[in-house]
Amino acid sequence: MDFVFNEDQEALASSVKRFLMTEMTPELIRELWTTPTGRSERMWDMFASQGLTAVSVPENFAGLGLGDVEWALLAQTYGYFAGPEPLLDTALVAVGMLEGLPASGQRDALLRDVAAGSARVAIAHPVNPYVSDAHVAKVLLCERGGELHWLTPDACRLNPVESIDPSRRLFEIDWQATPHTRVATASEAQPLLARALDRGAFAVAAQLLGLTQRVLDVAIDYSAQRKQFGKPIGSYQALKHLLADVAIRYEFARPVVYRAACAIADNDPQRALYVSHAKLAATAAAQLAARHAMQVHGAIGYTWELDLQIFMKRIWVLSGSWGDTTFHKARVADALIESCAPIGPARTFELES
Repeated sequence: MDFVFNEDQEALASSVKRFLMTEMTPELIRELWTTPTGRSERMWDMFASQGLTAVSVPENFAGLGLGDVEWALLAQTYGYFAGPEPLLDTALVAVGMLEGLPASGQRDALLRDVAAGSARVAIAHPVNPYVSDAHVAKVLLCERGGELHWLTPDACRLNPVESIDPSRRLFEIDWQATPHTRVATASEAQPLLARALDRGAFAVAAQLLGLTQRVLDVAIDYSAQRKQFGKPIGSYQALKHLLADVAIRYEFARPVVYRAACAIADNDPQRALYVSHAKLAATAAAQLAARHAMQVHGAIGYTWELDLQIFMKRIWVLSGSWGDTTFHKARVADALIESCAPIGPARTFELES
């Protein structure tokens, strides 16, 4: 099976890239570090005007009704610019959870608000020790005892947790579960939480792909400008090898992430395997990119003034988000060993008979 993105998907990603290139600048990211929330209402409104918050929302709730495959390119592009807003958690992961809940006025109204850009949603999932962006969320979807609960900010207390990445706003949440907050029992919530985990891990993997490309571009640009002994350092073989290793790892990770998007979209029985493989491959590529970019820059790469540190810190924090390496290696091992899954290049897109 040949897999390529169609013209509409490519055009959507290109338009988003042009938009983010102009608006999501390192200067804006640094500026947001100094604000109380670390978030920009103006930027979120612009996301909504571009249709980004409505990508996964069904058309009958004023959304675009697109699928997970479209997010493969969009999340990668978003990662390239290190966007700090909780776009993927809200517009992809949370929307998927809301669609799985029974229809109600409360649920339907929130889906419309997400599409319109008037609501962010935070998710407290068991795989994540802290909740991201709870301070700007209109609604928090929280797991406790296997059940899923719907909370408003005034029903919980937020305790900030410091992150190595100033763009990350993390919180511990104190709240009480009641029958009134419960929206899904343990049996009903289990598939919702499982799918949220897969979508969250896939979204992180795609962002890490974008960050890998961005760090590689930064390192290549610096190696062409920085001179030693009268010529650019990029002309030296040792640096070429470092950057070539990153480019190869990136090219191997890219189709794996795209395959994960297809698995989620098709609800593949081996979805967990493909998603965890994508997370592992993208994390390895991004971490290698950060390490080698630092070597190319030398000691200056650690300085606050260089934009490189913005992207490296994002790589470090996303590597552990929605499941760390140990977690996803265990999922891959379980899927391959216990399930006797068919593996190999020829089986990548093989359909179930």
